[in-house]
Amino acid sequence: MRQTVKEGMDTRWNGAAAGAERRRYRHKRLLLMNVPLMMMFIPVALYFAIFKYAPMVGLVMAFKQYSLADGIWASPWVGLQNFELLFSNPQMLNIIRNTLVLSLLKLIVGFPFPIVLAILLNEVRRAWFKKVAQTLVYLPHFLNWVIVGGMVITLFSLESGLVNKGLELLLGYRYAFLYNELSWIAVYLGSGIWKEAGFSAIIYLAAITAIDPGLYESASLDGANKWKQMWHITLPGIRPTIVILLILSTEGVMDLGFDQIYMLQNRVVNNIADVIPTYMYRMGIQGGQFSLTTAMGLFSSLVGLVMITISNQIAKRFNQSLW
Repeated sequence: MRQTVKEGMDTRWNGAAAGAERRRYRHKRLLLMNVPLMMMFIPVALYFAIFKYAPMVGLVMAFKQYSLADGIWASPWVGLQNFELLFSNPQMLNIIRNTLVLSLLKLIVGFPFPIVLAILLNEVRRAWFKKVAQTLVYLPHFLNWVIVGGMVITLFSLESGLVNKGLELLLGYRYAFLYNELSWIAVYLGSGIWKEAGFSAIIYLAAITAIDPGLYESASLDGANKWKQMWHITLPGIRPTIVILLILSTEGVMDLGFDQIYMLQNRVVNNIADVIPTYMYRMGIQGGQFSLTTAMGLFSSLVGLVMITISNQIAKRFNQSLW
């Protein structure tokens, strides 16, 4: 009896050992198969480590009275004094409001455009026309905002703008597009959409190609026209991509980007165009108040983290979360 039990235990032990050995072999084989992919990932990891994570050490300046002579570590510690000074500034509330308003408008107005553009491009059947249209809508992405800003100012300038010259010929008067707050916001949003919508549509076009063509054939046989096919097949098919990009977009709600705002703003519309990036440039680069602007940057990053977390939690309720 004891001999039988011992033999059974030995058999189970040998089976478990063999199973563990097979798992180790599979893991080793899988590791060797993925070596080329890991080698390709090394430059990406180095980029993020050097240019994204290493500079985060400088966030300690937000809690110090930084000076170039003393350096980061030798500068005196002031705790939350920079944050208190920052939010005691009467202009700060207006700057944060401008940033939130422009960011939300950019998200609400600009986010759907690449989706619509991708769907329309997908429906084009003439190959030559599709290629020409794709090239024309992708091209602005590769232009610097200095060039795009110059083009916008040339078009909407009060004295020499082409749009105002056309208005004067047709209606007999000129309109200060760049010196009126509402029209400036429209120009700001429109120029951003024109520059980035085409390139952003590439992601949605890639998602559309993954949809089973048989769904469109079945819908067509059932009598569904193009609009119904887009509404009931295309949009649901790219919904996961839409949700992921929407979550990622909410992270930048406090970071509009410096280039576009700086190129288009002027003193007349400064009440609406003065935002956190321009404030940080003015106070940090021009004014030399590095600790103050670091505190502002840290505050913006924390708000972005909260926004992306809330968006992800909302998406999780619909099984479309990012993590």
